[in-house]
Amino acid sequence: MTKPHINVTPLIDVLLVLLIIFMVVSPLKPESFKTEVPAESRNDAPPDPQTLVVIVGKDSSLTLNSERALGSTSNPQPLIAKLKDVFRQRVANGALSQRQADVDRPFDDRIERTVFIKAPKRLAYGSVARVVDAVKLAGAYPIGLQIDYLD
Repeated sequence: MTKPHINVTPLIDVLLVLLIIFMVVSPLKPESFKTEVPAESRNDAPPDPQTLVVIVGKDSSLTLNSERALGSTSNPQPLIAKLKDVFRQRVANGALSQRQADVDRPFDDRIERTVFIKAPKRLAYGSVARVVDAVKLAGAYPIGLQIDYLD
């Protein structure tokens, strides 16, 4: 009576094929992450008039630069409408962006669409994510989170 044995050759073949597949696919993962580090701020320089800052208040109210009453984190529709209007005016006036050569830019108009979002530390993550989505829906690119002088 012969003792049965397992032929492992097909299993090794499968493992080698999987190894080759993983070796080929592994260089496709991203190797870098694009970031723009802001320059050191100078307090004597006036702010850029094209800078758009969405400020989320402690009561979840939304403010665009100095314009208040633009909805809340649960209802950002007034903010979206205001940002779309600002971008529409910039297209009409030809306010060009400093990042015109950005190949990842999703718009052909090349106007300044950068928006910064400033929120208090204690605000829920979901509220800030809703504001980011609203700003993105309005057509902003890129979107930055302002982390200095948070309440």
